[in-house]
Amino acid sequence: MSLLECRNMMLAKRAFAAIGLISLLVLSGCGWKPLYGTTASGADLQDLMRSVEIATIPGRVGQQIRNELIYDTTGGGTGAVPEYRLDIAIRESVLNTLVDNTGDAQSQTYQLYSQYKLIRLSDNEVVLNGNSNARAAYDKLDSVFADIRARRDAENRAAKTIADAVRLRMAAFLSSSA
Repeated sequence: MSLLECRNMMLAKRAFAAIGLISLLVLSGCGWKPLYGTTASGADLQDLMRSVEIATIPGRVGQQIRNELIYDTTGGGTGAVPEYRLDIAIRESVLNTLVDNTGDAQSQTYQLYSQYKLIRLSDNEVVLNGNSNARAAYDKLDSVFADIRARRDAENRAAKTIADAVRLRMAAFLSSSA
């Protein structure tokens, strides 16, 4: 890399940093605030997230979603005294794709649908509800073990997508109203 190219790269990095700083200053003037800061009530969002009890979700994929949410809300530590309970119901399906002339599917798409409710425990009121969907494609393989492993990896990717979406929606709700 030549000296001129290095200089241009450094100038570009400085320009991007300046644009980022200016963007933050402009956004702070219009009331924008980071999601994981303090909430509207002044409480710490991480403390509120720890106070959400994640109810058991049936099945292996349900347990995967629950584990992801527990880790994401508590950071792997212990939870606080529950103030909310998160109930999630899931439905799974598989869609055959890339079907050849013989009718055999060469690829499949694992589809995961979820409905969730955040319930305030003090009065059992549903304060947030919604749904989230995820899809993960995988190839059908000749080896039975490899095929099972590919399906399980697709299930895990979809479960992670659902857990992330639910966590973000829950955090947005808790930061603005709790």
